[in-house]
Amino acid sequence: MTPTAVLKKTAANDDVDAMETPFMKCLVRLMRAQDTYDAWEGRSDASILTDFIVTKEQRREIPIIGDPDPDVLWRLEIFYSAVGLAIEQETGIMASPMMKMSHEGFGRVLLTTGRLVVVLKTLRDVHRFGFENLSKLAEAGNKLVQDAVEMVGKFPDVAKY
Repeated sequence: MTPTAVLKKTAANDDVDAMETPFMKCLVRLMRAQDTYDAWEGRSDASILTDFIVTKEQRREIPIIGDPDPDVLWRLEIFYSAVGLAIEQETGIMASPMMKMSHEGFGRVLLTTGRLVVVLKTLRDVHRFGFENLSKLAEAGNKLVQDAVEMVGKFPDVAKY
């Protein structure tokens, strides 16, 4: 087996493992819930998430300055909603996302539980939002969820209030 084939097989295995994480299951569930006309019926979970994948080559083709596409903003909202859903599954406390975005693609997203801010993220270059592969997507989402769960653990009374 050539080194390139080994790398592709390893990447495919990593993507399969990534799909089993709680965050990715929440993301797939939210994406499927958006499919009101069953257009994605029969498609694999991984294929539904392909819009979240932006390779380095694709990113280079996107202008540095530009207004975010409505589809990109929609994916951004779904991503952070999935983070909130995974936090709720882990802690039993609802995490609500709030996003404020300028027309140029700069902004901020917050996820709160009770009176506690568990995720605070400044967003830049939103028109280029995406991840190199499914493993990177899962890694980013899981990291946000893990940090938020730790924050809830430190301040449970504030999170529940």
